[in-house]
Amino acid sequence: MSLLIDGYNLLHVTGIFGRGMGPGTLERSRRALLNFLAESLTDEEAARTTVVFDAQNPPPGLPRRVVHRGITIVYASQNENADERLEELIASDSAPRQLVVVSSDHRLHRAARRRKAQAIDSDQWYAMIVRRRQERQQASPAATKPEGPLTPGEVEYWLGVFDQ
Repeated sequence: MSLLIDGYNLLHVTGIFGRGMGPGTLERSRRALLNFLAESLTDEEAARTTVVFDAQNPPPGLPRRVVHRGITIVYASQNENADERLEELIASDSAPRQLVVVSSDHRLHRAARRRKAQAIDSDQWYAMIVRRRQERQQASPAATKPEGPLTPGEVEYWLGVFDQ
């Protein structure tokens, strides 16, 4: 399955925002969302994921397509908005039955259904991903807190990690 994500739509429903205020806040928020996605998706899923953001007044030198931790990021050009770019990507997908469109914009849901792609609201998809992350963390042996004091070897390892 390929994922096509309406970036600002998902950002809005997640409440994920970068630290700080002022210049660069939007960039930090985008990066926080992308890092969340990269940590939530498998490598294979990330490689088949495209996130589209509006970029009406992009920072100078911002490329229209970049890759962040395996995820393709597309910035809509100044002549189109993200919804129009998403519609183009849906229309041009070579395997639309294998496509999932993540957006709460029902215009995009209609475009997806016309091509026999799946569409899901951003809040529902986000809840599903959060649940999946929690299940993975609970199943991971590393998620369990160790009992008792550290062994001398463990102390040495962590001192090396933190360069103390």
